[in-house]
Amino acid sequence: MQQAIRYLTSDDGARLAWASMGSGPVLVKAANWLSHLEYDLQSPIWRHWYRFFGEHYRLLRYDERGCGMSGGDARHLTLDHWLGDLEVMVDAAGLHEPFALMGISQGAAACVAYAVKHPQRVSRLLLYGAYARGPYERGNEEAARLYRAIIDIARIGWADQNPVFRQVFTSRFIPDATEAQVHWFNELVRTTTTAEAAAALLEARARINVTALLGQVSVPTLVLHARQDSVVPLEEGRLLAAGIPGARFVELESRNHVLLEHEPAWQRFRQEVLAFLGGAPQGEERLAELTPREREIVAGLVAGRTNAQIAATLFISDKTVRNALTRIYEKLGVQSRTQAMALLQGSPAD
Repeated sequence: MQQAIRYLTSDDGARLAWASMGSGPVLVKAANWLSHLEYDLQSPIWRHWYRFFGEHYRLLRYDERGCGMSGGDARHLTLDHWLGDLEVMVDAAGLHEPFALMGISQGAAACVAYAVKHPQRVSRLLLYGAYARGPYERGNEEAARLYRAIIDIARIGWADQNPVFRQVFTSRFIPDATEAQVHWFNELVRTTTTAEAAAALLEARARINVTALLGQVSVPTLVLHARQDSVVPLEEGRLLAAGIPGARFVELESRNHVLLEHEPAWQRFRQEVLAFLGGAPQGEERLAELTPREREIVAGLVAGRTNAQIAATLFISDKTVRNALTRIYEKLGVQSRTQAMALLQGSPAD
């Protein structure tokens, strides 16, 4: 995945790193914390997200102040500043046509504010794992106390070589992760920001409240939320969707705040996003990346042949076919024979 990274300066002097990747309809992603423009492309937690979006859209994103390649002090952490950062990134990209806007988790607040302030610039609004009000604004004192304890843990053990403190965040964000994914997320936490910035960001998140703006959103909106998300409760996603006129709500069967590539919820997410936003044709463009031999194997796949039958037809071994299919699935962005056939036949996989 190739991307171009540039820097800009916000209205209040903060330095922000932003990136452009892929081609097709423009999709602007508001910042969410624990991001790193370069590191995310290598991470098994996030790389399938950016591979998917980069294959279908021209994706524009940025690391927020205090995080990732933007770095710096996490100061001026208010909705006005987050909105301003989104505005200057859009301006730096020189966008002249309406674009789709995506907010993940706390990124939704800036997206809602932007869509209300600039309705003529936003074509569609996509929100995932998102909320309109932070933990201190939900009227649940027990949940607020837990959140304060998490902030204290961040201040104490964020940079510790022993990952036990960071594991608190990992276990909440991706409870169904593999051991390798857990390791990557632990390192992502340590790499993307400092203990002081992490605590400041968490504290600022807790005070978000854009519920008064929801009724003013006038663009088509899709809200997706994992049913058992322990970072952002499902009810917060429902409240967000209920407050935005005409918004469509989709529950995804997952416990993970960040959807992982192996779970069915990720496939459902992709289908819903493509149906809502449109995007580049899937099958033909991805087929162009295959070698001539891989295309011959794909032809057998579409014809319904088994691995043994494909091997016999092409005078190669079953093992060669299996290895080739692994590479083909990766290039097509799928994980199984059923998904590959559905993609190549032009219909969405279940």
